Order: sequence, then C-alpha cells, then structure tokens
Amino acid sequence: MSIRDWPATERPREKLLEQGAPALSDAELLAIFLRTGVAGQSAVDLARHLLNDFGTLRALLEADQASFSRRLGLGPAKFALLQAVLEMSRRHLAERLRRDSALESPQAVRDYLKARLRHEPHEIFGCLFLDAKHRVLAFEALFHGTVDGASVYPRQVVKRALAHNAAALILTHNHPSGVAEPSQADRSLTQRLKEALALIDVRVLDHFIVGDGEPLSMAEHGWL
Repeated sequence: MSIRDWPATERPREKLLEQGAPALSDAELLAIFLRTGVAGQSAVDLARHLLNDFGTLRALLEADQASFSRRLGLGPAKFALLQAVLEMSRRHLAERLRRDSALESPQAVRDYLKARLRHEPHEIFGCLFLDAKHRVLAFEALFHGTVDGASVYPRQVVKRALAHNAAALILTHNHPSGVAEPSQADRSLTQRLKEALALIDVRVLDHFIVGDGEPLSMAEHGWL
C-alpha cells in the first residue's frame, strides 16, 4: 500500500504538520527526507531498512559519502541534500549563540558544540571566542589529533584570541571514544591555557568535552 493510501493521521508529513516533528519516529522523519521509496517499499519501509542497516539514525547522518551513497535508495544527490540540512542546523545553532550571552544559554552552547564536534572521527580542539558580554564572536577548530602538550599550543590560542579581540573564551574538544571524562592531560592543558590567556586579560570560562551524551563542563565539576 502506498503512503498516500494510508489514513492522514499516519502519513509522516501530515502527522508532522498536525502533531509536530517530535511526535515522529526516526523512521518517519527519515521517510520525509527520502520523499519516495523504491520498488516494493514505501518511503517508511525504506527508512526502517536503512536504520536497521546503519544501526542508528546518528550513524546514518554521520556516514561518509561512500558509505552513504552505496545504500539502496540513497546516492550522491541525497548525500548533498543531507549535508546541506546538517549545515543549516549548525548555522541555526550558531545564530542562537550570537543572540544571547553564552553563560545565560548553557544548553545552546552544548547543542552547538555537539553539532560541531560529536561526529568527528578524530579529536579536534577548538575555541568559542566571546566578547565582554559573553556573546559569541566566532568558533574556530584550532588543532587536530590527540589533545596533549605536544599538539595544542597556548601561543596559537592566545594569537587567535587577540585576533578576535576576545574578552573571554570557552575551550572545547571531542572524545571520539564517546566517553567525555577528562584525562589528566586535559586538566593540565586547561590550566596552562588559563595561565597563558590571563597574561592578555582573557578569561577561560569553561572547557567542554564532547562525547556521546551531553558535553561535560569542567567548570561545573570544579576542574577549572
């Protein structure tokens, strides 16, 4: 049976318009993105097959082009469309941060950092540069690789803070393992950066570690 033959309350698009996007399952949301199914499968059936194939919706969204495009019902055009959707989402989250103080919108900071870093296969260290009212000036991914004394250079962080005329900043890096617990190297690095940035009157407000769940705030745990 085609989706257009289903009761209106069960069709994903109509259900979304009537009840809102949170009411839809992962398969229903994906079916709206797919728009059409394939021979013998409705868009919802295809979505369920793809979710089973990838394991989770997150795995599908984070798949590289080669892995994504070789699946039934997908391809380069769908991959390009998905990347555009994901980038619009990241820019929307960035705009939310620019409107308000980062300290007054801690969930917006977490949401943005998850969108930027959680899908990365290797560690990335970055900074949210803030003005005197703690509004976001910019985000920069500064270093790639493992986070230790050899790969993160305080001099470069200081240089970028001066370039943005930042009054404060939020440090962040991801743990591809999914475990957002800071290592001793993470804590030592944070202290070194605090001391270096204090010399130019730039405050380190927090250091977020991005894993599989909610980003961990070192400030909230008293580790800053």
